[in-house]
Amino acid sequence: MSIMVIGSFMMDLVIGAERAPQAGETVIGRSFDRFPGGKGANQAVAAARLGAKVSMAGKLGRDSFGEQFLQVLQQEGIERSDVLVDGEAPTGVGNIVLEQGGQNRIIVVPGANMKFTAEETRRLEAGIKASRMLIMQLEMELEVVVQAADIADKCGIPVILNPAPARPLPRDLLRKITYLTPNESELALLTGIAADTEENLILGAQKLRDQGVACVIVTLAEKGALVADSTGVTRVEGYPVEPVDTVAAGDSFNGALAAELIRGASVQEAVRFANAVGALTVTRHGAIPSLPRREEVELFLQERKTGA
Repeated sequence: MSIMVIGSFMMDLVIGAERAPQAGETVIGRSFDRFPGGKGANQAVAAARLGAKVSMAGKLGRDSFGEQFLQVLQQEGIERSDVLVDGEAPTGVGNIVLEQGGQNRIIVVPGANMKFTAEETRRLEAGIKASRMLIMQLEMELEVVVQAADIADKCGIPVILNPAPARPLPRDLLRKITYLTPNESELALLTGIAADTEENLILGAQKLRDQGVACVIVTLAEKGALVADSTGVTRVEGYPVEPVDTVAAGDSFNGALAAELIRGASVQEAVRFANAVGALTVTRHGAIPSLPRREEVELFLQERKTGA
């Protein structure tokens, strides 16, 4: 396979409302929907829809949500032999309040995602070795991420780590990450540097580079992304759009980044493409349902280029 994704499954239960409630307040919602999502599943589907051959490893519950995810993976052509089913823990669930302007507030209940073990990760060595890129996030136990990064490092396989939900990371892990993709709040948590100015964004990215990350890509929503690697620091402009749902924006970016890198694109080219994928994603509702296919992205880029 071209890309292996080790990550999470979350069935997203989405409530649309004018705004999220304050403490002790009740707000009348305007809609309710259920969408398959989770950072791992979103990134796997994003890469697959952009033409990459993808395999996924993770854990589901033995329930109706788990069955739905297995169907999604099959429909998207994603290899699922390393997706395990837990007989006790439920499939992960995300509770999302989607505000009128497209911003969201999310609570996740990881469920079976946290039951994937380091021992089960070690059994993925052949699959990781046969891949050209490994993608991970932090909706699983950290020991799983550490174990998989160790295997990838030993096998010489590049690793994309999307550090979300953000938490402090050991320096030994950071040294094994090829591409780290925090957003502004995640950058601040990882570095202790407020991501409130261009200068601080650069300082934060450089701090992570000093800790061993080969390339830091800070995602900045409609403002694009900041790339810090051995060649220096570059800003890659974004594509402003009118957002309706930002739930899977970062995940679509990461899947697109991986898909473009294995096609031979430079980092800046891959980030530019991923910015377009993220922009398209936020114009649609849902997580996996919002993820675009390559022809849609190419048309979007052509329209932006011609000013149509």
